[in-house]
Amino acid sequence: MSVTIDKLLMDQINAALDEIRPHLIVDGGNIEVVELTDDMELKVKWMGNCEFCSMSAMTMKAGVEQAIRQTLPQIKKVTAINGVA
Repeated sequence: MSVTIDKLLMDQINAALDEIRPHLIVDGGNIEVVELTDDMELKVKWMGNCEFCSMSAMTMKAGVEQAIRQTLPQIKKVTAINGVA
């Protein structure tokens, strides 16, 4: 089950992701929001080259999670539904 993401929250999530998107796009990748669960877990999907990149785990920790947690501390966890494990 997932939380209904209101427009303001979705705008805040995307604004946080927009901080790292230029770095992903330069390498032929991107990221998109899949869902926000009731437990406040944000699920994202790697796109393009990011889906197969061996650095995606590091990018998640040092880029995506940090950007989300700085802006939206109520989000407890960020996970990718795809990508290299």
